[in-house]
Amino acid sequence: MNNNYYAHETAVIDEGAKIGSGTKIWHFSHVMGTAEIGPKCVLGQNVFVGSKVKLGNNVKVQNNVSVYEGVVCEDDVFLGPSMVFTNVINPRSAIERKNEFKTTLVKKGATIGANATIICGITLGEYCFVGAGAVVTKDVTPYALMTGVPARQTGWVSRAGNVLGDDLICPETGEKYNLAGEFLELIKNDL
Repeated sequence: MNNNYYAHETAVIDEGAKIGSGTKIWHFSHVMGTAEIGPKCVLGQNVFVGSKVKLGNNVKVQNNVSVYEGVVCEDDVFLGPSMVFTNVINPRSAIERKNEFKTTLVKKGATIGANATIICGITLGEYCFVGAGAVVTKDVTPYALMTGVPARQTGWVSRAGNVLGDDLICPETGEKYNLAGEFLELIKNDL
């Protein structure tokens, strides 16, 4: 076992799994052998990481989350407690559809709230924020705040995760944003 990461004694790490330095894997979690987990990740209690899943650096996976084959999470992604990914559009018990898994991409810095559901085959943009209990059925724009069932955009958030007011300035960091058509962009400061 690699001594550069921590795995609780009840965790199951299948042979071949790639796990980055400083990662922590807690109680009753299972990582499949073809999964790739970057450095400084945290997998909470009862987390499943499926075959061919890729988690970037500093990804936080809270308790009771299953990250199924087809999911890719870039750096700094937060997966809230008991949130759900799907990987087949039309599952049936009696029909084998493993060759129909769809890719779901969660871009850098995105947050998915507790008990949210992400339908497979979509992309969640950089730093977007999916509210607790939301059901996301289509691609999400970077920095978008998505709430409800089905999820609809109800605002914009900063990189720090704060809801932006009409001035598009983050109340925590002072970062300024610009609305360009239907897309929000960070205004680069030369400070």
